Amino acid sequence: MLKYRRTILQASAGLLIAGPMLAQRHVLAQTPECTDNPTPRQIEGPYYTPQTPRRSNLTDGLPGEILLLEGRVLSTTCQPIPNAIVDLWSCDAKGEYDNAGFKLRGHQITDAQGRFRFETLMPGSYGNSSFRRTPHLHVKVQGPGTPLLTTQLYFPDQPLNQRDGFFSPALLVKWTRNQSQAVFDFVLPVQAKG
Repeated sequence: MLKYRRTILQASAGLLIAGPMLAQRHVLAQTPECTDNPTPRQIEGPYYTPQTPRRSNLTDGLPGEILLLEGRVLSTTCQPIPNAIVDLWSCDAKGEYDNAGFKLRGHQITDAQGRFRFETLMPGSYGNSSFRRTPHLHVKVQGPGTPLLTTQLYFPDQPLNQRDGFFSPALLVKWTRNQSQAVFDFVLPVQAKG
């Protein structure tokens, strides 16, 4: 009986020691893929408006397909960057920008895990018969100790992607949930202190 009790106690102690290691291994296995390449820069375009409101819902009751954009801001060593500003703007479903106010414009500050989330509308294409922009989102991202990144995000399988001279496959969002939720992680170089 004593030998049986000792075996149970040893097994329990082993679980107490292994438990945190198993939990850590489980968390590490769930860590999303990260690359050490900084997110490519792109032009700002003519429709940027500074001093956007801090908010996550940018739809302002406008008609169109709701788009959830979420992701993280990471360093080139794949560490989350908290307190980074993610400033987002785009045109509406008809391809028109609000240049008088802040419709479809706003910014977020990343949480301790570098996460951000926006509810906006799927942008339309715009331009004329000789030059037409594929649907895209404009973004400015800057964390404490990082340079400012100005770039654009694109959507997979858009017919105008290959005809748009600014399109970059490195800036494609990943679709989840029937193409109503887009995910993109920004990677920024962290400047050395000193």
